[in-house]
Amino acid sequence: MAAKACDEKKAKDIKLIKIDKVSFISEWILIAEGLSDVQVRSITSSVEVELREKANVEPIRKEGVSEAKWALLDYGDLIVNIFQPDIRKYYDLESFWSNGDNLTFP
Repeated sequence: MAAKACDEKKAKDIKLIKIDKVSFISEWILIAEGLSDVQVRSITSSVEVELREKANVEPIRKEGVSEAKWALLDYGDLIVNIFQPDIRKYYDLESFWSNGDNLTFP
């Protein structure tokens, strides 16, 4: 649902990484890219609305939404990261979680 919500707002390079076998912090990490502050906020909002309406869940914690360079939504079993391109490249979470099972959406 979260990946679909990102896709509906034209997020780029959506990745899902299953990390439950390599970490206890979450089961899934979602990484996506927005090209501007406005798009990052729009994608983040879309994910929140989709998960609230379809799964009746709210994020446990939110970070970076107002700055919109890197927004994080923590749902416990799912951590959603929406980056602008330069920030995504800098932090390179895909490499950090490379020992997890990678899925590309769709």
